[in-house]
Amino acid sequence: MTTSSRRGDELLSAVARLHRWATRNASLDLPTAQGRVLALVAELGPSRIGDLAAADHCSQPTMTTQVQRVEARGWVTREADPADARAWLVGITPEGRQALRTARAARGKAVQPLLDSLSREDAAVLERAAEIMHSMVSAARG
Repeated sequence: MTTSSRRGDELLSAVARLHRWATRNASLDLPTAQGRVLALVAELGPSRIGDLAAADHCSQPTMTTQVQRVEARGWVTREADPADARAWLVGITPEGRQALRTARAARGKAVQPLLDSLSREDAAVLERAAEIMHSMVSAARG
């Protein structure tokens, strides 16, 4: 494994581990799978179920079930795709955006004591790293 691929592996491992830890230690009303659906729709915009399934690396029936669950809670809507009347586009509602914000805030609150224990220098490095990661993903999306 090259140094750069090891670096990517370590970064993704650390981010995933922190996310799992925060999820376990947060007070969440939002099941993890439903949170992923809301995050995907918020990021991608109105999308077909098949596109959401591909983005989440799950089957279309699995995504359909998750979309039905968040739709029942009023967090997403389904509207006919203007490009293909046989297909539906899933879009996030204001209530869905609020549920996602609330879940993210709960995870952030769980992580805050860890952040508070950092030195000023380490906190600044993490803040800059988060900015860089956001920029990398935005650039990769085009």
